[in-house]
Amino acid sequence: MKGNLFVVSAPSGAGKTSLVNALLGINKNIDLSVSYTTRPARPGETDGKDYHFISKEQFLEMAKHGDFVESAEVYGNLYGTSQSWISKEMAAGRDILLEIDWQGAAQVRKKFPDSISIYILPPSLTALETRLTGRKQDSADIISRRLQAAQEDIGHVAEFDYVIINDILDVALLQLNAITVASALGRERQLARHADLINQLQKQEK
Repeated sequence: MKGNLFVVSAPSGAGKTSLVNALLGINKNIDLSVSYTTRPARPGETDGKDYHFISKEQFLEMAKHGDFVESAEVYGNLYGTSQSWISKEMAAGRDILLEIDWQGAAQVRKKFPDSISIYILPPSLTALETRLTGRKQDSADIISRRLQAAQEDIGHVAEFDYVIINDILDVALLQLNAITVASALGRERQLARHADLINQLQKQEK
């Protein structure tokens, strides 16, 4: 029984990471794919948990050997996802979640056409700006560029299977979890998972 692959994308500041972390806290049937990146770790981030932090030389060597199912350059930093790890986990029946941008999502869809893609939107550009400013990690110029990039990112929302407005975190979390739970209850997975039960229920006494 093959696992599902969930791809979650959003413009910077939409609350994607907080939402994904909350989902992983309540749904133990999903494993997070940890991406590789050349950017420095931010305060509070842990290598191997938030990202695999590697040098640009290491990243390019992995890319040369086809180790990434998707890779992209964002704000001068490189990001990539291990294809072999995802395939192995899914073959073992585990559900995997990727937290990547729209460009990476497009690459993943080509190699995993059955993947389930979800786009997270902010309730407004004003709310997005407030969230970016509240991080206190970027200058006003960088925030302005992130807002412009966010508007361009949102132009790809129609490429995704599901869309969630992250206005109230608890509501958005319920909606995201509903998608993952419903996907786990799909016909093919349930027929494979409960084959013995279904056979017993179909038997008639003679």
